[in-house]
Order: sequence, then structure tokens, then C-alpha cells
Amino acid sequence: MNLLRKETIGKYIQEKGAVTVKELGALFPEVSLMTIHRDLEKLEREGVITRTRGGAIAVTQGSSPTEAKLEARMQTNMKAKREMAKKALKLIEPGSAIFMDAGTSSIALAQMLPDMDLNIFTTAPNVAIELSRLSAPTIHMCCGTLNRLNQAVSGQSTLQMLSGINIALAFIGVSGYTDEGGFTCGKEDEMLVKRLMVERAGKKVILMDSSKCGKILPYTFGNVEDVNYIITDGELPASIRERAGKCGTQIL
Repeated sequence: MNLLRKETIGKYIQEKGAVTVKELGALFPEVSLMTIHRDLEKLEREGVITRTRGGAIAVTQGSSPTEAKLEARMQTNMKAKREMAKKALKLIEPGSAIFMDAGTSSIALAQMLPDMDLNIFTTAPNVAIELSRLSAPTIHMCCGTLNRLNQAVSGQSTLQMLSGINIALAFIGVSGYTDEGGFTCGKEDEMLVKRLMVERAGKKVILMDSSKCGKILPYTFGNVEDVNYIITDGELPASIRERAGKCGTQIL
């Protein structure tokens, strides 16, 4: 790696906070994008930056690698997640009991939620903290075992708590979707929580940006016909739209 280029890229990202590979390519037109990717890999190993899809963000001084990864996920496709959150807000009725899953889409929803009378149950400590700025809703933090990487709580105590709650509206995140595998995630305990909400909640809402389509993870917790709404950021494959049309699931 050219040391001067490495230092310049590192400083540039620290100053801007977040950049794209395309932006760095324009800054160094004499090198290939492949070279830029290798530079970013090296800087990430040194703890200077964290790579994101199509770019990188600066690592805040004193933050842990886990915190940096969480921040990177938050910065990825944030505009689309806010648009999804706006759609989700229209489904929430004051005075109801809602469930908010862990994930960056739920964080975006929590950030935009107005101060209204609600009972909110969540398996995500960072979602609960975001909601704590509000005075009207009652916030219930589910107990369980914490996955540090995605800030999701799960386990038998989580299931026991949620099985006794009448949830009117559940916002559920996904890690992948295929026609064959349905909605999937990567951890068995978290799948069981999501499946419980699919089974028990009055209305089930999937929060799924289009990048999740075509990905399949080990654990399936439901499929299109099991939910009432799919909130997305753009065009979904024709197959999922056709399936949703046949079973009455609304795509927003």
C-alpha cells in the first residue's frame, strides 16, 4: 500500500465521517477501485475505519469494534430506512401494544416515533434507549441473553415474557428472504422470538429493505402468507409481489 495514500484516505474518512468507494476512486483516479478496497481492508484491520456496503465510516476514538460495526450498519442505507419508518408510523394506533424487534430499521422507527400513548415491548436495548426520549409511551424491555453484535435479546425468558402479552402490532426485522426459504435470520433463539410474534401478534409487519431479497440464512420464522404487511424501500421481485397478491399481504 502507498503509505501517503493510506494516510490521506484515513484522514479523509476521519474528517468526513463516512465515504463511498466511488468517492475515494474520484479522489485517487490513478488507482483502481480494487486497490481502494484493499486500502480500506488494511485501514479496518488497523482500527481506523469500519467498512460498510460500498464505502467506509470513521471509527470514533474510544469505541469498541462492536460499537463500530453497529454504527456502520446504522449508516448503511439510512435514507431508505427512514422512508420505511414513515410508512410504519401510519400503522400505529394510539393506546395499542406494539412489539419492536431488534435491528437498524427498528432504530429508524424509534427515532421518528411521535410522543403518543403506547405500550411498547422490545428485544433491543438500543431501541429502548432511543424510545426513552419520549414521555407518553410505556416502554417494556424484554429480558434474556444479549447478542452484542445486533443488540438483540433472546432466550427462554424472552419467550416466556412475550407469550403472556397481547401484541396488537409487531414490527419484525429480517436478515434474508427467498421464495423457498421465506423470512430468515441467523440465530435460532432470535428466530424463536420472531416466530412467536408471527404466531401471536394481531397484525404482523415485516421491515425488509430490498437488499435482503435473494439472501437465505439458516432459520426460517415465516413466509409472505403469514404476515399482514411488508414494508420495503423499493421494488421487490415479481415473485414476492405475486405471492403477496394471492394471499392478501399488503406491500407498502
